[in-house]
Amino acid sequence: MRLSERRKAMGYCQEKFAHALGVDRTTVGRWERGETTPECVHRPKMAELLRLDITELGRMLDPPPAAHYAQPAQPLPRPVHGPGESDEMIRRKFLRLLTVTGALTALGPEAADDIAEAAERGSADDYRRMNEHLWQVYQLARSKRSVHGVVQDQLDALADALKTGSSRRAGAMCEAAGDLFQLSGELAFDSNRYTDAAAAYSVAASASDSAHAFDLWACALVRHAYVDMSERQFAEATETLDVARTIATRGDPALSTRYWVASVQAEAHANLGDLNACQRALDEAQKVTDLPGPVHKGGWLRFDGARLPEERGARFVQLGRLDLAEKALKSALDSAALAKGTSYRRRGSVLVDLALIGAKRHDAEQAVIHGREALQLARQSGSGYVARRLQTLRDDLRSYGHDRRVAELAADIGSLHAT
Repeated sequence: MRLSERRKAMGYCQEKFAHALGVDRTTVGRWERGETTPECVHRPKMAELLRLDITELGRMLDPPPAAHYAQPAQPLPRPVHGPGESDEMIRRKFLRLLTVTGALTALGPEAADDIAEAAERGSADDYRRMNEHLWQVYQLARSKRSVHGVVQDQLDALADALKTGSSRRAGAMCEAAGDLFQLSGELAFDSNRYTDAAAAYSVAASASDSAHAFDLWACALVRHAYVDMSERQFAEATETLDVARTIATRGDPALSTRYWVASVQAEAHANLGDLNACQRALDEAQKVTDLPGPVHKGGWLRFDGARLPEERGARFVQLGRLDLAEKALKSALDSAALAKGTSYRRRGSVLVDLALIGAKRHDAEQAVIHGREALQLARQSGSGYVARRLQTLRDDLRSYGHDRRVAELAADIGSLHAT
């Protein structure tokens, strides 16, 4: 692995990597192009950042001369843009891909021989498989930001493929685009970039519509509804989810799409204080367990009902039914799926809800114990989602007055939110 590849794999852009080493960004660029090599004074810190020992770092930076002999020139690696650049870059990629996919789907069918069509079908399948892999990496990554660079590269590659492909295979490529843009939106949403997330989900919905991929289309709308709810636009979220439910009815009945829509509808109804509508939606979501055969739960659709106990508890918290909520949440927290070290985001969300119950009951012990663990998970994972949930807890903690432990927890949550 080259230096640039290792740096990206560790989640560093050139600017952050250079800052950590105390050098200029252009210096890192010269190292990665092989124009110069790092001095000995920089190598211990570099090895630490790249999680290599000094010997491994040396082999990467100073390969044997034979390794360079008669090697063809390699293209410069794509830059991974830092936090100050990523918003505008990802927005431009969204708009470019939307333009390309729209143009492709507007073209009439063109003559293409069987070999070319088979090649394009293989290309679409390759993107589909790569997207599935990226969803797995995203789901398992402790820090979602670490996945950003490789998703950007996949966006570039897909846009290039769409430019050169024939309209005969535009549908399959649009479906791959709809899939990848949902993942891009998830990355933006987890980083609290709501505008970028909404743009990604809108493009995903457009591409999925062009591909007549109804389940994929409905899922893009569900994710867009989450953006609305994060900004407390619950009535707008309900309208979006109603459209998603209609589209899902035209999808594959063997998939769990319609039940995921119902699950998110329950959250919107709970935020609007509608207990009956919330319970009806939860009951509808529970029907996912009646689906014949194994439930598809990979990539852009991961709903299999496994989270319903914790979601039911969260909805009861929102509706003020604290006894029912605590019972459901403690049961979920004791499950294998939420064991420590398995799912930072899910476990963190349940812990916040349990802390909220403590806050509403003025039980400082419960609020602080569960709030502290959720705060630790948010710091370890860098999850913007858990950080947002903690902010709602902080709002409830303000009613405690002068309890020192509660005040310290609220201050630490505020510090996390500020960063």
